[in-house]
Amino acid sequence: MAAGTTPSQTVGPFFSIGLAWMNRSDLTNGSKSGERFTIRGRVLDAENQPVPDALLEIWQADANGYYPRAEDAGNRRPASEFFGFGRVQTNDLGEFTFTTLKPGSALDLQGKPQAPHLAVSVFMRGLLQRLVTRIYFPGEPANATDGVLGLVPSGRRGTLIAQQDEQDRTSLLWDVRLQGDRETVFFDC
Repeated sequence: MAAGTTPSQTVGPFFSIGLAWMNRSDLTNGSKSGERFTIRGRVLDAENQPVPDALLEIWQADANGYYPRAEDAGNRRPASEFFGFGRVQTNDLGEFTFTTLKPGSALDLQGKPQAPHLAVSVFMRGLLQRLVTRIYFPGEPANATDGVLGLVPSGRRGTLIAQQDEQDRTSLLWDVRLQGDRETVFFDC
């Protein structure tokens, strides 16, 4: 008897088929506060070539450091319409763009404050499981004491920290490099 494939055994590209309605490149909807900015970048393979059919999924806390969760309903935290989720596809040049707000410092599982960051999952053809990484903010003092960033060798931390776009002060630049000398740090999850 032949078993059917499971989602972890299928390989795309299939992100535009039936999933386009889930794309959300403006994460600021519903936010009543916070510093808004745009993050632009590229997904590049080991040969520094663009990956034209990747999908990035972004999760983040709001400006106060709270992640929207069902269990936070009621009076457990300040009311917020902020959704904290986005999904963007790369174009033919491997480029992506999304607009969001700078998150506040969320607490880790031990109750310690984390540096403001965005959690990013990368999906693409040839991957059987997502790649998980983070985007940290340039010049953020809390980067020096962030528990997760502190686990990354100092020479590789730069792959997780976005760069200020000198042409547009409201934009940050951050690339995903899948392999090679400047490979983005990915986490086991």
